[in-house]
Amino acid sequence: MCEDAHEIGRRALFVTGAATAMTLGGVSFASAEEQQAGQPAEARPDGDGERRQQTRTVRGTLPAGAPDFVYVPVEVPSGVGEFRVSYTYDRPAVPAGTTGNALDIGLFDERGTQLGGRGFRGWSGGARTEFFVRADDTTPGYLPGVIRPGTWSIALGPYTVAPQGLSYEITVTLTHGSYGTTPRAVYPPERAKGRGRAWYRGDCHLHSWYSDGRRTPAEIAALARAAGLDFINTSEHNTHAGHAHWADQAGDDLLIMLGEEITTRTGHVVALGTDPGTFVDWRYRARDNRFGRFARQIRRAGGLVIPAHPHATCIGCAWKFGFGEADAVEVWNGPYTPDDEVALASWDATLAAAVREGRDWLPAMGNSDAHRDPDVVGLPQTVVLADDLTREAVQAGIRAGRSYVAESKDVSVALTATGPRGEHAGIGERLAVGADTPVVVRVEVSGVTGCVVRLVTDQGVLFTGDPVGVSGSGVFEWRTTPSYAAYVRAEVRHAATAPPLPGALAALTNPVFLGCGRG
Repeated sequence: MCEDAHEIGRRALFVTGAATAMTLGGVSFASAEEQQAGQPAEARPDGDGERRQQTRTVRGTLPAGAPDFVYVPVEVPSGVGEFRVSYTYDRPAVPAGTTGNALDIGLFDERGTQLGGRGFRGWSGGARTEFFVRADDTTPGYLPGVIRPGTWSIALGPYTVAPQGLSYEITVTLTHGSYGTTPRAVYPPERAKGRGRAWYRGDCHLHSWYSDGRRTPAEIAALARAAGLDFINTSEHNTHAGHAHWADQAGDDLLIMLGEEITTRTGHVVALGTDPGTFVDWRYRARDNRFGRFARQIRRAGGLVIPAHPHATCIGCAWKFGFGEADAVEVWNGPYTPDDEVALASWDATLAAAVREGRDWLPAMGNSDAHRDPDVVGLPQTVVLADDLTREAVQAGIRAGRSYVAESKDVSVALTATGPRGEHAGIGERLAVGADTPVVVRVEVSGVTGCVVRLVTDQGVLFTGDPVGVSGSGVFEWRTTPSYAAYVRAEVRHAATAPPLPGALAALTNPVFLGCGRG
């Protein structure tokens, strides 16, 4: 049976209170009893003669400028054990510089599609062309559970639509019968063995096959260990379905925190270290004024709010929500590129403004955003001074800015400021001395052969060292006063390849603040 939902959908345009949405005409299925009584349905028994399947196909076309989300209601009768969906859409040729078609997909159950509600059952974005949900198993990215009767909704997300429109076909297959019970969720522990107060290395922006990555949790954990990491954070796009699949990868040597990359149409944000099973909705834009609600949800769930790749050039990737709700910002995402350089300059401007206005400052961090080969897990990695290798301690170090970013496990940086009476402050701390007090800033680096150390302040770059020798290690000192430099942070850069532009980063520290101001 086929149904053309296009005309129905155009008449059903409405606003949900967040992003604009469209609801199409519903798809209905007969109950098992109706099938057996001979009611019309495309049903067939499977090999064991007990489970019966029903299939419906919906076709339609979304115009250019379609709403962010389009919902296809499916009336699910009682007795269904499996809900299976496949879909296709056209990809017409478009002129150079014009976006083509890209259609994401997900599922909400009978509890509804309300923003922040309980109906979410999974999201695969554009990574898969089919999925299924059952009590005992699901496609990665979706939540297992009983298929309860009621109105379910297939969620379509037209990411981009060509000028010709986007024609789609959705096939829904319901299978009657029982498929066992839902496995009990087991999550990673919130603590690893650790070394007490120490510097711990981590990568907090990673994707597995539970969203659009191509690696399994086991493969990612192995790569994390090989990269010298002590902790990682899971961050699948718009789904928490992978949370229950990491426990057997954690160990004394690797802390695994759970999170999500909330992937809106006006920027992405990493929820870092939330409570297991926390789902954060993504169906809103900056203009909807909904982000504060979900940032607070992240914090209530014990997580940090980390805007990701804020100046990335991919569609919908640049951060439009502002930084008032952020706990830190990802200024270095994967191999160093021009958009990271822009993010770095933008972040540095926030430091200067924080000093000038006497308000809190926003720490920086870096992550790999690795999805698949050849993406390198731990390029870059955030190195955090934490009291122990626990979720709470690592988060406290990130929030306080007691951290630096390095391109690999081989790179280490120490930045300190010392006063004349032995006063001392490190990364993320303040050296509370008078405005004209002499201060010695010291940088120690290793693993950075041929790189150049720069010291950056609220007045700009005020020190540039000679290139580090073949040993890869070096020590640099610079003298200043708080009246001349309100903060100092270190950059370690590779040799420039296109002067006068600076070389790519090998490492970056958060600042040390100088003087008796706030910070």
